[in-house]
Amino acid sequence: MTLRMEHAQPRGLTRRRVKRIVLKVRNEHRAGNRVEIISREFLGEPYKSNPLIGSAHTPEVFTASLGGLDCVTYIETVLALARASSADCFVEWLRKIRYQRGRIEWIWRNHYMTSWIRNNVREGIIRLVLPRAVPVVSRERVLNVVPGLAPRRTRVQCVPKREFPRLAPSLRSGDLVFFVSTRKNLDVFHAGIIVRDGERILMRHASRSRGRVVEQELREFLKANRMTGVIVARPRG
Repeated sequence: MTLRMEHAQPRGLTRRRVKRIVLKVRNEHRAGNRVEIISREFLGEPYKSNPLIGSAHTPEVFTASLGGLDCVTYIETVLALARASSADCFVEWLRKIRYQRGRIEWIWRNHYMTSWIRNNVREGIIRLVLPRAVPVVSRERVLNVVPGLAPRRTRVQCVPKREFPRLAPSLRSGDLVFFVSTRKNLDVFHAGIIVRDGERILMRHASRSRGRVVEQELREFLKANRMTGVIVARPRG
């Protein structure tokens, strides 16, 4: 896909670091390998709550900082870097990943993760991982936790938490994992990146409770958190 490099430079962009990371994975042909290598670069990076700038009442400011991340900006940044061949290319991929149709406006930001997933599937950036033998449940949600956005009704399909052992063999390093909330007004409450180490399945994620990007056993996270289930997506390209 050809990207148009026509937008103003985003706030917080550190071109030297972007270039170094992009060069590090230039010979990796599988997207998942690039995501795994790049996600490792951010271990220990400080967690920052609400790192994006903009609201229903203030202008959206496109940011591309590699420091101070939450769980969403962590996976967005890693995914954009994994698809990039230069700093300008990284900026354009980040724009497409974060905003519907790449339009830098608050109203077009993918505020809810079901929208984020749907739009990035449509753009050909990720695909869902849904093995035939693994059961899926569907839950209706009325999303209303973002101030300034009208409530929106949606259906969330996920693999139930109890069925995760049947999904586990299909997971690869670099897959994205999204945890579906039990709340009726929220779709996804957290997200991370899968890393396989033989039979062990780890997750890298920006952790609010630990205050930084960490790596931990995925089974520990599943055990410690209530959830309806999980959604897994695989990077393309």
